[in-house]
Amino acid sequence: MASSPESNMSLSVQKLTRSESSRAKKSQHAEEAIFYMNCRAAYLTVLKSSLENIKSKEQLSLVLQQAGRNPSQKTVNKYWTSQTTTLNFDDFCTILKKEKPATKTELLEAFGKIDTDNTGYILHDELYKILTTRGEKMTRDEVSAIIKQADFNCSDKLDYNKFCDLYMTTSEKCCKTAREKLEVDSRLRQQQFGSQAETSSEGITLPVSKVPPRVSRKTDHKVAPRGDSRTPSRPSSAQSCKASISTTISMGASSNRNTKLIEPDTMKEWQRAQSKGCFYLEEDGEIISHKYKLHIPQRSTVCITIKPLNVRQVEGKFCHWLPVDTALYILKENETQENLQLVSFTEQQNKEMFGWKGELGSGIYWLLPFTTGCRLKKVKPQITGEAKLVYRGEDGELALSKEFRAALLDIFETIDLDGNGLLSLEEYNFFELRTSGEKCDEEAWAVCKENFDMKKNELTRQGFMDLNLMEANDREGDPSDLWVTLLSLGYNKALEMTEACPFVIDIYAEKCKPRIKAIYLEAGSWQLNKAICKSVVNKGEAKVMDGCENIIIYTYKAGRRITSVIENKSENKVIIHVNNEQSKNCLSNRGLTVFAVEVAPKSMMVSQHVMPLNEQEEWLYNCVHSLLC
Repeated sequence: MASSPESNMSLSVQKLTRSESSRAKKSQHAEEAIFYMNCRAAYLTVLKSSLENIKSKEQLSLVLQQAGRNPSQKTVNKYWTSQTTTLNFDDFCTILKKEKPATKTELLEAFGKIDTDNTGYILHDELYKILTTRGEKMTRDEVSAIIKQADFNCSDKLDYNKFCDLYMTTSEKCCKTAREKLEVDSRLRQQQFGSQAETSSEGITLPVSKVPPRVSRKTDHKVAPRGDSRTPSRPSSAQSCKASISTTISMGASSNRNTKLIEPDTMKEWQRAQSKGCFYLEEDGEIISHKYKLHIPQRSTVCITIKPLNVRQVEGKFCHWLPVDTALYILKENETQENLQLVSFTEQQNKEMFGWKGELGSGIYWLLPFTTGCRLKKVKPQITGEAKLVYRGEDGELALSKEFRAALLDIFETIDLDGNGLLSLEEYNFFELRTSGEKCDEEAWAVCKENFDMKKNELTRQGFMDLNLMEANDREGDPSDLWVTLLSLGYNKALEMTEACPFVIDIYAEKCKPRIKAIYLEAGSWQLNKAICKSVVNKGEAKVMDGCENIIIYTYKAGRRITSVIENKSENKVIIHVNNEQSKNCLSNRGLTVFAVEVAPKSMMVSQHVMPLNEQEEWLYNCVHSLLC
């Protein structure tokens, strides 16, 4: 049957849309490639390799200058604090994304504020006074060095338009010289780490969770310390490798999900405890979450589950966090909190729920929530407008908008950890720590009790609403502080929760009443990283790298997740090149198709987590781990 003009037009529009989308992605990848090339060029002007770390504040300042930035001391201090010992190539790239080079327009605007008569000149005496007395003060010698430049000085005046031109030219020359050096030096080109173009559908820029340097000495192997646990840079081609190993796993669509997990409905006679929590995405891509203590009074069969929490039951409304993967690691406390022993983790699956069922002896256990970072990731905002949070009614009084009230109800449901419809001081303080970094003490809580609706010394939903309205009134309707709160809780400007994932944990015990309590809200601990590595080693398939028996790759697959761990048994640090270019329909938490990782001596670390990009289709995991020369 012949197609209609309407259907032909629809197909044309679809093709045009796909073509435009493809061009946009290619353009984005090209921009990223240029950005990373400039990053590497600047980095290698100061350091010998992109695997070498920046070791001082002076080095950081110098390498930023080579990248065309002119950082103030305040800017340098922002990234090199009293706790900083080193910064790696990834850190440098992150800084460059945040610290954009000054434009000529911005410079002229700054000078224009001084030159109020708009003459185009500034007197030398006035320049001396400003640069030596305001802001980050310069010495008279430093100012004299500027004034002695004849190109933009005449009759005791600075031609700041020419000065800006020279500044821009000098900045570009720094970048150009660095790029030319990279192109000419074949040795530096060989060190170029990483594929310059990411796959079209895997453009994630989320780094793995950071691992503090503290490790247990009672284990045979240690987790790689923080300095070695992150992707050091973008890796070179596999041609420079001397040993490698390939792993291929073909996975079916989500319709074949594991359903061994017993439904909680079959355990109606068992006693139950529940707590909610949330994964929050930090600005640098790190994920933090609640962590819990579980008390089991006597030996009992126990079922523990975790799943994303659908806080708003709105038909047809997509919840961004529901596809986020969740897991829970169960660790037994032996004598001290520092000495935790892995019991198991939630590997059985029933739809979005993951669980574990087994016997636990009496005692204290730690429950550490985990998400891979494959789906909970930083995304480029596509929001053009900004939701309205407050408005003034006909009587001139401030009120919360309908959309903001709905978001606040979602937030209340998420931070009401025990689900009793009220916020205790402890629950409210998790909210305060996340949004303001400070706690509310008993005295301040008593003031809240006098001003807002409470029951049994706990804040009601209406009280929570009124508290936010009071904040709006304190700022006379300015929503800036309210937005700070919303953004810290994972909301975007359209009031969609895109950078957080609320979850709910249920514990069923056959012979006793379990108790669960949230203790911390923090980033993935070294205990969690150690537990992940140990679980993969215990459950996964082990392969010794061809040509290097000291390097072992463990690969664990379950449900919709594949995790690989690298173990380095040698006495030396190794650099492992990881190539996923032959994988299909895959999403890696690393955000790169090709990357490299450093593994410390006598340690193990997570190489990557991988999930299907489209769960309704089959996916192929094909990964080559190679040892770099």
